[in-house]
Amino acid sequence: MDAKLSPNQGLNFSGIGLASGLAAALSVAAIIFDWMANRLPWQVTSLSLPLVLCAVSSAAMGFVVIPLLQALKTGQIIREDGPQAHLKKAGTPTMGGIFFVPVAVIIACVGSNFNREVLAVSALTLSYGFIGWIDDWQILRRKSNKGISPRMKLALQIGFAAVFCLWLMFNQPSNLTSIALPWVSFALPLGFLFWPLAGFVLVAESNATNLTDGIDGLAAGTVAIALLALGALIAPASPGLMVFCAALSGGCLGFLAHNRNPARVFMGDTGSLALGGALAAVALLTNSLVALFILSGIFFVETLSVMAQVSYYKATKGPDGKGKRLLRMAPLHHHLELTGWSELQVVGVFYIVAAFLAAICLAIAPF
Repeated sequence: MDAKLSPNQGLNFSGIGLASGLAAALSVAAIIFDWMANRLPWQVTSLSLPLVLCAVSSAAMGFVVIPLLQALKTGQIIREDGPQAHLKKAGTPTMGGIFFVPVAVIIACVGSNFNREVLAVSALTLSYGFIGWIDDWQILRRKSNKGISPRMKLALQIGFAAVFCLWLMFNQPSNLTSIALPWVSFALPLGFLFWPLAGFVLVAESNATNLTDGIDGLAAGTVAIALLALGALIAPASPGLMVFCAALSGGCLGFLAHNRNPARVFMGDTGSLALGGALAAVALLTNSLVALFILSGIFFVETLSVMAQVSYYKATKGPDGKGKRLLRMAPLHHHLELTGWSELQVVGVFYIVAAFLAAICLAIAPF
């Protein structure tokens, strides 16, 4: 697609406008969902209060933590082969996940009265955030884009996923291994095959969310939408996890106050791996894998774009050792940038797509 075909007409956004619009839309949506379920929006076990409380708390925490990250010289290392517009972002603090994820987890645990399922999901979320923190720290220490080795990162992800699956195995009902299909009264029995699938979902979702974190406000906003929708879906059966989803969605909105274009801080792997792990863990606990697949449509396509790029490059490699590129750059959001879209246009369109996917999930859900 040439630059002249980019959506320059009618899709002009500002960073603060996008963030404010998203926050307002999700707040209204939370109030509507609470009203539909006969919940008061100011009660603890609702979508609205945890969302707003975490959004305000995370935004406030950012004013304290971001100067500390700047003082510690945690500036992001920018790839030289990426979009040239990104080079000016060099030095922007990263590891922003260290302030909004813990804030959301603490509020969720307190708000759910330390519900056992919430504690388990929180532990998995913080564990994946810890993996991301190690990776971010190594990148900063080495002053390159290479953190811990991909093999080590994958091993840690699989290890924490295995521990979570073991907890699931001994603490959840036996029908958990049958995947519920929301549009028919039928569940697909997987038996023992459910457990390798569960481990794969945890690892794949965290990595897919990580790949989506490449533009100011992109991952935070799309994950906030997915989390709130997932919270609304599971609310009738799992009010504790509903509070967790609302709290983490609000945490993303609070972070977005600092991460919207032009970003003052990046979430880094510390935040993106934690968010993906949280989405997957909640979906596994609530038998919502089909809903997760729909809600994660953007993350799925972003991952496919990377896989397709790598596969095509290897398949077309010539005698000189160089191959052809299917996209100008992967993931997809960078390809769109290099074809003429601005960062804000990419983010705005992705928000719309994420909201559409959430609407699909809510439309087929039996409220």
